[in-house]
Amino acid sequence: MNISPTDFASLLCSRLCHDLLSPVGALNNGLELLADEHDPEMRARCLELLSESAKASANKLKFFRLAFGAAGGFGETVDTREAQAALEGLFGDNHRVKIGWMVEDPVLPKHAIKVLLNLALIGGDALIRGGQLDIGAEIVDGSIEIVVRADGPRIVLDSELRAALAGGQEDMPVTPRAAAAFLAHALVAQGEGTLQVSPPDSGVLLFGASFRVS
Repeated sequence: MNISPTDFASLLCSRLCHDLLSPVGALNNGLELLADEHDPEMRARCLELLSESAKASANKLKFFRLAFGAAGGFGETVDTREAQAALEGLFGDNHRVKIGWMVEDPVLPKHAIKVLLNLALIGGDALIRGGQLDIGAEIVDGSIEIVVRADGPRIVLDSELRAALAGGQEDMPVTPRAAAAFLAHALVAQGEGTLQVSPPDSGVLLFGASFRVS
């Protein structure tokens, strides 16, 4: 699975735009409704919806800034509290997915945060009827070990994502929906590590990543 840095940047941008389309579109629709609405109760409801959409947009941007972007600037580490807040903002507000955060280190290397958040994103999306998403990470002898566990009434991990996490085939194209999976794989491979995924017939979805950090 070969892809140029430019093409991969385009895939990440496409994924970001796809995820922001819904809340930003809701903002636009809400503003149009507000302009034509004169009933006080309906205007209050429009403002409430606008507030919800604005918050959802901000939460998605904060998450993808850490998961896909420069992650707080050019420093080598990221405050794990920022990662926790970004993850809880993405999934926690809708109460569909409950977050279990089991990361004790106050900071982690930037690449470790990216792998952690992208695996958590994939795990949370796989909980299509909601459930529990647990995230753990620690540094052991110069290597980062990350575990993400998703458990719920129905878990669906698309075969394309599973293939991208494993590195895929040489001639397999990467689509925007698989960008997070490919990024996690690439960062783990860059750290000369391994990324494991539980079998499709498992009762829960487990990701395990171990790779060297500088």
